Amino acid sequence: MIKSTPMQKVTINTLFRKKSEGGKITMLTAYDYPFARVVDEAGIDIVLVGDSLAMVVQGLENTLPVTMDEMIYHAKMVRRAVSNAMVIGDMPFMSYQASVEDAVRNAGRFLKEAGAEAVKLEGGLELADKVRALSRSDIPVMAHIGLTPQAIHRMGGFKIQGRGEEAAQRLLEEAKGLEEAGAFALLIEAVPMALAQKITKSVSVPTIGIGAGPHCDGQVLVLHDVLGIFERFLPKFAKRYTNLKEESLRAITAFKEDVENGVFPSEEQSFK
Repeated sequence: MIKSTPMQKVTINTLFRKKSEGGKITMLTAYDYPFARVVDEAGIDIVLVGDSLAMVVQGLENTLPVTMDEMIYHAKMVRRAVSNAMVIGDMPFMSYQASVEDAVRNAGRFLKEAGAEAVKLEGGLELADKVRALSRSDIPVMAHIGLTPQAIHRMGGFKIQGRGEEAAQRLLEEAKGLEEAGAFALLIEAVPMALAQKITKSVSVPTIGIGAGPHCDGQVLVLHDVLGIFERFLPKFAKRYTNLKEESLRAITAFKEDVENGVFPSEEQSFK
């Protein structure tokens, strides 16, 4: 039996300390109460209520359709389950792009209504004014650079970013600019590992990689990829640690057979 190790509440200071001491930060997505409890009990540092729920929970083709109200709904469930990890709400498409006012209002909902402790925004230097405004409003921001799934149509699909000297330099400037604007951390997605390492060394804030190699200060994956629940595709950068879909299918099939064969419920599961 796996026993969870007692933890102290993870804060921004915890993440900075890990970076300074060379420790690795762990981050996973969660979208509901039961899985969020498991993730927290495992000792994961950060739980991201990701807009990836559009794909892995709602069955949509990409992350664009999920709404702010839906994100708040899921973030509330996650926050109820989590005692130790930092909970971050993922700002959905068009909840912050149109104006600084939209960004502050919607990000504030994650903290006020759902109890999240920070938000994540996708984009580069064009978001600097919004990151600055959120930070001034005491809303901590994790910036997301590199491959940003909300920009899938502009990028022409899920493609590696930062290849070539000019593109690499642009990402490096974005990282520094977003740090200067007040981001407490950077999520770096789908960039060459040498570039991710350079960015990590160039900024004082923690970096979290996904498809960015081993040199970031931490790593994040989508929970459904880790557990083998989402089968539509498995990104190159993801690792499946178990196949919960097969285990679930086995259990549900056994229940079906027990009912059909009159084995369930037995006297043990019945009242007298």
